[in-house]
Amino acid sequence: MTAASFDADSFSIAILRALAEAPGEGGMSLPRLGKRLGQGASVVMRQLTLMGDAAIGGVRGPGWVRVVQLDDRWVAHLTDAGRALVDALPADENPG
Repeated sequence: MTAASFDADSFSIAILRALAEAPGEGGMSLPRLGKRLGQGASVVMRQLTLMGDAAIGGVRGPGWVRVVQLDDRWVAHLTDAGRALVDALPADENPG
């Protein structure tokens, strides 16, 4: 699966935008990201899994995000590919 073949639905775009607004390279914790998006952390984690580069059903994801565990927290980070996608969104979809 390439970035072009992955369906960047509104939830995916909302996640990408939120991560793009995170300060520096710090990423955003799953609870904070979920609260910002009005979704539970488990819902956000499932979507992030699809947006990462892991192979699911033999098909590799687009690699827009990476999720790491720091001590006891899960933190989502935007990758260069994800940042490029956010930057390429049409003006009406990229208010920032």
